[in-house]
Amino acid sequence: MTGLRILVDADACPVKDEIYRVAFRHEVAVTIVSNQRIRIPDHPLVSRVVVDDGFDAADDWIAEHGDGGAVVVTADILLADRCLKAGASVLAPTGKPFTTSSIGAAVASRAIMADLRAGGDVIGGPAPFAKADRSRFLSALDEVLVRLKRG
Repeated sequence: MTGLRILVDADACPVKDEIYRVAFRHEVAVTIVSNQRIRIPDHPLVSRVVVDDGFDAADDWIAEHGDGGAVVVTADILLADRCLKAGASVLAPTGKPFTTSSIGAAVASRAIMADLRAGGDVIGGPAPFAKADRSRFLSALDEVLVRLKRG
């Protein structure tokens, strides 16, 4: 396990600014992982990894580097599952933690929704990202970092 750090599935992440704010306060490194170049702050704690545009290339990089010292920020349920199995802490951009006890239901629900869509059913997507989600994420990330720092 390497040191405490935050790995961000960044292509569609709506809380990058919040991640930087919390990471700087806690002095925790942040790695932005994407398959296109994303602007990042010029700060010694922030780095960028641009992977090729292969299917799941960013997910594969994050899963390979996510361990007990990593906090992974992703909305991708299958990536969350992989990272939890590797020992990482995982948060959705809404602030909802993925846990070993909740991930099974999330994966099953995702599969059911995919089957319904494949069958032609018209179903709604996730709720729009709200100000409350941003606030909840800030609190959740802070809590996870404090817990991990305490060991």
